[in-house]
Order: sequence, then C-alpha cells, then structure tokens
Amino acid sequence: MSLKKISRALISVYYKENLEPIIHQLAKQDVEFISTGGTQDFIEKLGYAVIPVEELTGYPSIFGGRVKTLHPAVFGGILYRRNDEGDLNQAAEFKISAIDLVIVDLYPFEETVSKGGSKEAIIEKIDIGGISLIRGAAKNFNDVLIVSERTQYQALLELLMLKNGSTEITDRKHFAARAFDVTSHYDTAIFKYFNQGKEIPSFKTSFKQGKVLRYGENPHQQGIFYGDIESLFDQLNGKELSYNNLVDVDAAINLVSEFNNETAFVIIKHTNACGVATGADVKEAYLKAFQADTISAFGGVLASSRKIDLGAAEEINKLFFEILIAPDYDAAALEILKSKKNRIILKQKQILSAKKQFKSLLNGVIEQDLDLKTDSKEDLKQVTKQAPTTEQIDALLFASKICKHTKSNTIILAIDGQLLASGVGQTSRVDALKQAIEKAGAFGFNLKGAVMASDAFFPFPDCVEIAHQNGIEAVIQPGGSIKDKDSIDFCDRHNIAMVFTGTRHFKH
Repeated sequence: MSLKKISRALISVYYKENLEPIIHQLAKQDVEFISTGGTQDFIEKLGYAVIPVEELTGYPSIFGGRVKTLHPAVFGGILYRRNDEGDLNQAAEFKISAIDLVIVDLYPFEETVSKGGSKEAIIEKIDIGGISLIRGAAKNFNDVLIVSERTQYQALLELLMLKNGSTEITDRKHFAARAFDVTSHYDTAIFKYFNQGKEIPSFKTSFKQGKVLRYGENPHQQGIFYGDIESLFDQLNGKELSYNNLVDVDAAINLVSEFNNETAFVIIKHTNACGVATGADVKEAYLKAFQADTISAFGGVLASSRKIDLGAAEEINKLFFEILIAPDYDAAALEILKSKKNRIILKQKQILSAKKQFKSLLNGVIEQDLDLKTDSKEDLKQVTKQAPTTEQIDALLFASKICKHTKSNTIILAIDGQLLASGVGQTSRVDALKQAIEKAGAFGFNLKGAVMASDAFFPFPDCVEIAHQNGIEAVIQPGGSIKDKDSIDFCDRHNIAMVFTGTRHFKH
C-alpha cells in the first residue's frame, strides 16, 4: 500500500518560524521526535519529549557542529527499504529504527554571501548533514516524506491534517521533487561562488520561483518567467504581465536607469525607444518624449525616473498604453491612472542587479557580461578640428545612452534632453540613418543643430555626408574603422564636430 503512517520524525531546521503548528499536529498523531541542538530545545519547550540525535548515534556533535547526523543510525533509518527483506534483516541486526518524516532546511549560504559575510562565515554555511539528509530522504520517497525548506511547512501541515498523519506515494514523490529542486539550487549557488572567475567553463544557473504566463511571444508558444518579479515591483493595477510585457518592461527600466540623476521619461515599443526625454518635471519629460513619435507610443510601455504627480498623470492618461513604471505615484495621480482596469501600473522597488545575460541558441547557451558601460565626458576623444560645444557634449552623451539600448544597426538623432528620431535594427548603418531622418521629418522636427549617435563605427563617410546634408552638427561614435580618416576629413571640411568613445554598443 502506498499510504504510510508517520511514526518517527527527524527534525533539524535553521529557521523555526511556523514550525510550531507542525510539532503540535505531529504530537497529536503520536509521532516520535528525533532532533538536536536548537531544534531539540524548541520542541522540548513546547512540552514534548525528544530523542537526541547524539543518543541515537552514540556520538556527540563534533568538529564545531560539522558532524552531527552523519551516522548509519540516522541514515540507515531513512534509507532502508521497507519492502526489501535484506534491508529489513540488516535494520533488525543493527537495531536501526525507521524514520518516516524528515524536516530539514539548509544553512543560509546565499544570504550569507549576499550580505557580504567573511570567507570563513560563508564556508561554514555550506551545509553537509542537512543536504545529505534531504537527498537521502528524497531518494527513498517510497517510504519517507521529506520537507526541505520552510516554504513547504504549510503544505505539510495541511497534508497531516487531511490524511491524519499518513502520506501517499504521490505526496512523497512530489515533496521529493521539491527537495531535489532545493538541493540543486543550493549546489548551484555554491558552485557559482567558487567559480566566480569562470575558471571552469560550465554554465549553471537556478531560479527557484517560476510563473506560468498566458503564453510566450505568440499565442501558440508556451511561456514561463523564472525569477522573483514581486521583489522588483508592486503591481498596483491591471492584468497579469505577459511574456512580451516582461521583455518590454526590462528594456524600459534598463534605459530609464541611465537617467537616475535626472527627471526622465521613456516610451518603449518592441524593446526600442520611440520616445526619451528629460525635463524640469515628469509632465514636461513625458510630453517631450511623446512628441518624438506620437504613433508608436500607442500601446507602449512607459517608464519614469521620478514619482508620477497629478499633472503628469492627467497628460499620460490621454494615451492608450500597456504599462507604466515609476518609483512612486501621488494618490490623486494613481486614481486617474487606474481608471482603465487592464492598464498595468507598476511601482519599482529596486534597481536591476544582474551583471550577466544569457540566452539559448544552437542547442546550447551563450553568456556574456551585461553592457554596463555608459559613455561619459571623460571617454570622449575629439578627432575633428571643430570641438563640440558644452551643449553639444550634453546632447551627444544623451543620444549615446539611448543608442546603447537600441537594436543594431542603430542611429539616434537628438538634441540635449530629447530624442528626435531613431533608426533601429537595420542591416546597414546608412539605412538606419535614412530611417531616422525620414521619421524626424514625419513628426515635424528640424534637424538643424541636432546631434547623431551611432552604436558602431562608420566604415565609410556616407553617414556623415548624409547627416551634414540634413543639418547635423555633431557626431558621437566608437571609432575604430580603418577608414575613420575619411569620415574625419569630411567633418573637418564641413565644420562638423565628431568625438570617439572607443566603446561599441551593439545590441542584437
């Protein structure tokens, strides 16, 4: 029979929160307790007898607590097969009693690393006995129920109450799967700590939380998000975030984070910016951003670097958009913005902390450092006779920030504090520039005095020639072409200022 009564439980946990109801329920069902250390004290203070692990093994806790449960009396009780005659005979021979339930959690290794613990403290938080108990109990799920972290306490309590202290094979197998999820995540975290220099070229990552999405990029594709979205945002209104929503939200907050020290507003469509601006307040920044492309903004993803006030909300509310992200909202502003029930309103609680990015391709995974380099004044190398003015330098750096977050090949046309137009995802840089120029004209912008940013070098002088014909007066680009001199010479003949950054910003 797959239904098994729990008679003995081994309990040894780091976190005691929410454990008490489980202890009471097990005691009510006449379960015998085995424990050690702080957990033993906890159970005894609740008024229940405990068999100390040391009594079971005949050994005290040794080596500073590194060895407590690693003993046949413990692991034998967990691992011996109740339906195997040989195992039963050996259990009787060595006086090993069955353990039917194991409740163990692991030392907080990840938390210790994230809080900047010393090397000694981090190493001591590598659990040995706990993870061995979890793996052993999970392996023998035919006979043993394993509870491997505190998030499972409520499910255990409900199971104990529902089935009066018994479990079925489906219950035990489910908890075993969750146990191996816990141990694999834990081992991945330890490996990544030891392999920070990437000396071992092995790709491992783990996210313990997952959320099934309505669908993937298209309705016929399944989609799942792995990660803790709730630690980043409070969702204040609207429907569930979709796959495409999440991709655009990522693009929006990465771009708007370039302007943390300014009041900035970003409008994203299919991961590319169709509007970016800074302003004296959020309302001004939004209106300038919207001005760049009043068509593409429809159904877009919006992000602000500052709290949304009433004046900004009144303007933003006139637009149909999918998502708005901001660090906070005035109460009156939020009331207006929530007038559309499906409109997603997110309050961003923390900045992105990832330093790497990866994606699947060619039956494998490719990983790289995130492009965390933002071009600054110190990076600029004047390569033309004409020096950029202070105002042009500000505009060039503004354009460069947008360029970094736009699909290659890309050209950005801007003035200080406002995107005028962009050419995105083109197969040639000339096509990207022509697209940007056409778009700027379509929305009524005069490019006289504007600046141009390119994500990569110009292999020929054609782009600076076309830019000059349309009134562009300053250019920022990485440089590095064997024909850089051709572009420089053209700029010198036509009094165009050009600076090199030395950093390419391809984005595919």
